[in-house]
Amino acid sequence: MQIVEIHTPTIDLGQFLKWAGIVGTGGEGKLLLSSGEVLVNGEVETRRGRKLVAGDQVTVLGVGEFKLEVKS
Repeated sequence: MQIVEIHTPTIDLGQFLKWAGIVGTGGEGKLLLSSGEVLVNGEVETRRGRKLVAGDQVTVLGVGEFKLEVKS
């Protein structure tokens, strides 16, 4: 599992996918989310605007698992 650090209390899932280097553009993120291959805390998530907080785990099937940490 990879740890991804952000500097804000929350981040949108679409932004997280770009920040973590999983996708290169927002359009790629939208396609990935619509495919049903992104899980947040074990549940399929399709909303780009889903707010993530410290401790959330994002799994992208075929890519890996990522845990969100907030760096102050």
